[in-house]
Amino acid sequence: MVAKALINRLIALPRNSKRAIVIATDLLILTLSVWFAFYLRTGDWWWPGESILVPMATAVGIGLPMFVSGGFYRSIFRFSGLNSAVSMARVIAIYGLLFAGVFTVLGLPGVPRTVGLIQPMLVLLVVGASRAVARMLLAEPHLAPAQAEKVHRVLIYGAGSAGRQLAGAIKACSEMLTLGFVDDSPTLWGQTLNGLRIIGPHQLAARVAKDDITDILLAIPSATRARRSEIVRQLRDLNLHVRTLPSVIEIARGEVSMQDLKDLDIEDLLGREPVAPNLDLLQRDICGKIVLVSGAGGSIGSELCRQIFDARPALLLLVEMSEFNLYAIHEELQRRVTLDGSAPVLIPLLASVQDKRRMAEILRTWRPDTIYHAAAYKHVPLVEHNIVEGVRNNVFGTLNLATLAAETGVPNFVLISTDKAVRPTNAMGTTKRLGEMILQALHAGGGETRFSMVRFGNVLGSSGSVVPLFRKQIAEGGPVTITHADITRYFMTIPEAAQLVLQAGAMGAGGDVFVLDMGEPVRIQDLARNMIELSGLSVRDADNPDGEIEIKVVGLRPGEKLYEELLIGDNPTPTEHARILRARESFLPWSELKAYLAMLEAAVEQGDAARARSLLRSVVPEFAPSSDLVDWVARARSTGDAEADTLAVDQAA
Repeated sequence: MVAKALINRLIALPRNSKRAIVIATDLLILTLSVWFAFYLRTGDWWWPGESILVPMATAVGIGLPMFVSGGFYRSIFRFSGLNSAVSMARVIAIYGLLFAGVFTVLGLPGVPRTVGLIQPMLVLLVVGASRAVARMLLAEPHLAPAQAEKVHRVLIYGAGSAGRQLAGAIKACSEMLTLGFVDDSPTLWGQTLNGLRIIGPHQLAARVAKDDITDILLAIPSATRARRSEIVRQLRDLNLHVRTLPSVIEIARGEVSMQDLKDLDIEDLLGREPVAPNLDLLQRDICGKIVLVSGAGGSIGSELCRQIFDARPALLLLVEMSEFNLYAIHEELQRRVTLDGSAPVLIPLLASVQDKRRMAEILRTWRPDTIYHAAAYKHVPLVEHNIVEGVRNNVFGTLNLATLAAETGVPNFVLISTDKAVRPTNAMGTTKRLGEMILQALHAGGGETRFSMVRFGNVLGSSGSVVPLFRKQIAEGGPVTITHADITRYFMTIPEAAQLVLQAGAMGAGGDVFVLDMGEPVRIQDLARNMIELSGLSVRDADNPDGEIEIKVVGLRPGEKLYEELLIGDNPTPTEHARILRARESFLPWSELKAYLAMLEAAVEQGDAARARSLLRSVVPEFAPSSDLVDWVARARSTGDAEADTLAVDQAA
C-alpha cells in the first residue's frame, strides 16, 4: 500500500518535476558507471581523483546533451514501447563511439583504455533497465480505493491483432484495467500477450468470478455474425457488460476517442448474416445519373443518400420537408464532397410530397432518372391517432409523386414500403399498401416509368425502432416496456435496408413487390432480456426478485400486430439476388382505384377520419382494424369534450 501511494504521488507530480528526477537519475548513472567500469577493469574501488573525475565529467558533458537532443525526456515511460527502446539504443551507441574515441582510441594518462568500452555498455544496460522498471511500475493504474471501485475490470475477447491493439490503446484510459484475453484458439490457451494471460471460453466463468471482471470487450472483427451471436449467448449469463471499442484506425484518424465505448451492436443478437450487396445492382440505376430521394433526412432516406453518394450519381436531389433533417444530411454529404473531387453535385430542396406544384417544379427542372420515395409517416400509433394526415401524406403524397414521375417520363420509381402493409391491422400499414396499389395500377396502365416497391421489416436504429427506446430505459434504470409477451418482429440494419432498396429497384420490371429473406423473426421480450443482461445487469422477475431491471408488459397499442408478415400471397419467386424475392400481388385497375381515391380525397379535405378509415377498409380488403377509431380529432368531436381529450393526449405522451 505504501509503494502504491508513493507511485501515485510520483505520477501526480508536475511534468517538469518528473523530468528533473529523470535527469538527475541519468546524471547519477553516467557518473557511477565510470566508477564501476574502473572497478571491473582493475578489480579495485577507486576513490575520486583526477584520473577518474575527468572521465566522469566527460561522460556527463557528452551524454547529457545527447540524451536531451535524443528526446529521452519527452517520452512517457509508462506508455513507451519498442520505438522508444530503439531510439534510446541508437543515441547511446553514438555516445559510446564518442566516449570510446576519447578514452580508448586517443587515451588519457591514468585511465585504462578498456574503460572507454566498458562504460558505454554499462550506460546502455542501466539506462535501459531504469526505463523498463519505470514502465513496469507505472504502466498499470495505482488508484486509491475510492477510484479503484470505479475502474472497469476488463477481459478482451480476441487475442489477435485487433485485441493486441485494443489492449495497448486502453492503457491510456484510467477508467479501464485490462486483466487478460479470451480466445477460441486452443493453441493460444495458457500463453501470454503483452504480459496478460490468454484463456479459453471454457475458463471464462471462473476467471470472471476470481478477478471480479465487469466488462468484456469484443475484438473479433473477422468473426461471422453467427459466431458473434454464439459468443454473445455464451456471455449472457455472466452478468457482464459486453461492449465493443472503436477501431484503431478510427482512433488514429481522430474520429473517436477511447472514451467512445460502444454498447454491443444489437444486430449481433439477430443470428443472421448481413445481406451481401451486389455492386452491379447497386450502381445500375445510379452511376452517372440524376437521382432524387424524397424524405432524404429520415432514417432510411439519409442512409439511401449515403449509399447513392458512394455509387457516384451525376446529381443527387435531396428532398425533405424538415429543415433541420435536410440541413443535417446535406452537411454530412457536403463534408465528403470536399474530400473527393469526383463526388456528385448535391442540391438540398425543402419540399413536401403533399405539395404537387412544388414537386412538379422540381421534377420538370431536373428531370431525374431515378426516384426513391422514402417520405412517409411510419409510426403506427401516431398515424392511428392522426388518420387524416397519415392518408394525406402516405397516400396522396405517393400519388402526387408517382403521377408526376409518369407525366415527366422518369424512367425508374421505387417506393419504400413496409411489412406492415401485409394484411394490415392499422392505418399506417393500410396507407402504405394503398400506395403500393397506386403504383401497381399506374404500371398496369402503361407508360415509360418503371414502378417498383420494396418491403422490409423493422430497421435497427431508425427513429421508430424499439432498440433506442430499450437502451434509454435501461440507462434510466427501467422498467423496459414491451407491448406483449409474445410479440415478434423481423429486423434488419439501416445499411441493409438501403442496399435492398437500391438493388431491388434495379431489378424491377414494373409493378414488382420485392421482399428480403430476413430469416426468423425475433421475439421482442428476448431482445429486451438480451439487451439488459449484456449491459451487465440482471432482469427482475418472479424467478429473480432482486434483479435490477424489470421487463413490463404494457399492452398492445392501437393498430399493433403480434406478428408481422412480408407477403400477402404465397408465391414469391427468386431474383438475381439470392436474398431478395419478387412477389406479384393483386390490385385494383386504375379505373376502379381512381374512384376510391376521389372519395378518399374528399374525406381528407373534410377532415373526416371515420369516413377515411371506412374507405381504406373498402379499397384494401385485407385491412382488419385491431381497435376502434382512436383519431384524436374524431374522438374530441364525438364526445364534445376537446379539453378532456387534450388531457388524454398529455397523459398518453
